[in-house]
Amino acid sequence: MERRLAAIMAADVAGYSRMMRADEAGTFAALQSHLAEAIGPAISRHRGRIVKLMGDGLLAEFASVVECVECAAEIQAEMATRNESAPPDRRMTLRIGVHLGDIISEGDDIFGDGVNIAARLEQIADAGGVFISRQAREQVDRKLALRFAALGPKHLKNIADPVEVFALGKEGDGAADDHQEIRYCRASDGVRLAYAISGHGPPLLKAANWLNHLEYDWESPVWSHMLHGLSRDHTLIRYDARGIGMSDRNVGDVSFDAWVDDLAAVADAAGLKQFPLLGISQGCAVSIAYAVRNPERVTRLVLYGGFARGRLKRARTEEQREQWHATRTLMRLGWGADNPAFRQLFTSEFMPDAIKEQADAFNELQRRSASPEGAVRHFEISSQTDITDLLDKVRVPTLVMHTRGDLIASLADGRELAAGIPGARFVTLEGRNHLFLADEPAAARFFEEIRRFLGEEGAPH
Repeated sequence: MERRLAAIMAADVAGYSRMMRADEAGTFAALQSHLAEAIGPAISRHRGRIVKLMGDGLLAEFASVVECVECAAEIQAEMATRNESAPPDRRMTLRIGVHLGDIISEGDDIFGDGVNIAARLEQIADAGGVFISRQAREQVDRKLALRFAALGPKHLKNIADPVEVFALGKEGDGAADDHQEIRYCRASDGVRLAYAISGHGPPLLKAANWLNHLEYDWESPVWSHMLHGLSRDHTLIRYDARGIGMSDRNVGDVSFDAWVDDLAAVADAAGLKQFPLLGISQGCAVSIAYAVRNPERVTRLVLYGGFARGRLKRARTEEQREQWHATRTLMRLGWGADNPAFRQLFTSEFMPDAIKEQADAFNELQRRSASPEGAVRHFEISSQTDITDLLDKVRVPTLVMHTRGDLIASLADGRELAAGIPGARFVTLEGRNHLFLADEPAAARFFEEIRRFLGEEGAPH
């Protein structure tokens, strides 16, 4: 018995039982032909070995995860070509799962979680698709000319912890478009701002919020599910705030007015004339201020997890004010450090229902998004924000969404926003996380409400 790290591919034929019932001999012969002429040779070319065949499926092992994923992509491309000449009801379509993990080998057979996770990924994969784990995705990043869509954490049968899943994209498949283009522009005071464009369709501009990093967010389990989801229906434009992420870090002016001016600079640089605007968390206040100043440019306003008054402004007791000061002090000392005490305090507020992988990703986001000094400056400005006097001046249709148990900004804060904005629609999402996670019911409801609300543009209101 031997333990080792290996890349595992599990594959089976979608709808094989139905095909066998219709033509047992023909189906078996077709599968053997595909194995001998396409699947087996591809595995050999990529220095893998077929561990075993299991009826309509197979298990293969590779020393290199890059070779394994490339092989899976080649197999699916070859199978698509071979199926072109087959009648629709006789096409043999594979589902493939790939994972990099620890395995146990005994003789020619292999066992362990590495095998089990690959098999579970194959079971949830789309027909003709390849689903891979985050462990595999991290190893092939920038090494293969392939695109992947982040599907978020998935609960797999008999696997204790959720597994972060990515789907191999196909040409022309907007839902699996893993591409974003990063550009730069200058704010009115010369600060360089980084912004990204992704997806297809009508534009949607997302205001910057505190914890952003254009590159890391795109694949982080904290943000990726939201960004990819928004990019399916829209050309999504988002940016890193001054002092944060990929924008200039060492800046003199960090203020609420500067944040609003930065949003204006990005809208101009992206060539947006009229557009819907999305604000999240502290980005809601920035979005409201911009919409009030530029009502002719904002067509619709979507606000999630926001507040009119920052944390210090809405503190009513001495205990709440002391907690704010303690958090600021801890940020100065522990921001970005691998400090369990800091992580437990901050992450448990932001995402109380996060699993370890998501909490670790949030900790990494802290380190990448800002220096301790930069994070504290943003925390102070956000905490002292108060735009209550602007709410009744909003003149664009507005959708406000908030999770019921949010610990960063309470449900009452979300209701205050909606109540102050004339005609605003308020939607309560179930959950406790400030930013909902991919496998929460709130995620589906969020996208559903946005599609409905933005789909009403141009209709009388």
